[in-house]
Amino acid sequence: MTQVSFLDSARRTIGLERDAVGELLSHLDASFERACEIMLACRGRVVVSGMGKSGHIGTKIAATLASTGTPALFVHPAEASHGDLGMITASDVVLALSNSGNTAELITLLPLLKRLRVPVIGMTGNSDSQLAKAADVHIDVRVGQEACPLNLAPTSSTTATLVMGDALAIALLEARGFTAEDFAFSHPGGTLGRKLLLKVADVMRDAGAVPKVKPGTALGRALLEMSAKGLGMTTVVDDDNVLLGLFTDGDLRRALDHGIDIQRTTIETVMNRHSKTVSAQMLAAEALNIMDNFKISALVVVDTDNHPIGAVHMHDLLRAGLV
Repeated sequence: MTQVSFLDSARRTIGLERDAVGELLSHLDASFERACEIMLACRGRVVVSGMGKSGHIGTKIAATLASTGTPALFVHPAEASHGDLGMITASDVVLALSNSGNTAELITLLPLLKRLRVPVIGMTGNSDSQLAKAADVHIDVRVGQEACPLNLAPTSSTTATLVMGDALAIALLEARGFTAEDFAFSHPGGTLGRKLLLKVADVMRDAGAVPKVKPGTALGRALLEMSAKGLGMTTVVDDDNVLLGLFTDGDLRRALDHGIDIQRTTIETVMNRHSKTVSAQMLAAEALNIMDNFKISALVVVDTDNHPIGAVHMHDLLRAGLV
């Protein structure tokens, strides 16, 4: 075992990879623009391929493209030579990754891809390589030095390739006008997807779960309705089921502080006539923001005629994974 400073090693590694990423700016040219144009015009999918560490990076690039509006998949070049080439069609574009640019498994595929007339975008660290010369477009991702002290293990080169892949994905995202809602549709199981797709209607309790009392109801009777429905509040509605106001646990505490007689006081004299409400089509995340901003735990859902049609509680949002 050789005694080393772990922190010094980490600082050197991060510094070298930072420099490698910085060098990419000087490599950007018309080839990058042409690659974007080809990928944007693709009627099929962007097929990313690479061996070894480049293959691992390629898998991530394919996933990033797919989640940002550019249909993509990863095909292993060795497997492509044994049947998986059938996954590539004439409508596709191939993004081939190889630091050396001479990876045998990729080079073997080039004549077959040419026969299919599939555009090939090569991303290499060697502009004189076979892949760079055979590709329709070559993107230069060369680095001055690997972070590995032996200058052997793919480190700076794989980081540079990943960053260039991100640059392609984001350039295409912007060109497509890809929105946060589009992103959410690709991530329905994630927190962002839930925030951008889930509506109040998806999580609210129905009208039967909404506590309701009429004006003239004694406060004590209204408290029984609140307890029965368990939302910490009750609505006050007229004979046409129009919302007139709301009475909450907080209102009860304030009423008791003022010495209110709960048996003699009627609900309309202590209710809040300017309570917050939401619509069923509002994003559940917006309802959550209202709860956070006004320090309340439940909201009444009303229709366009101000009729209570449901209620949403903080617990409902917790169960939906929004909190």
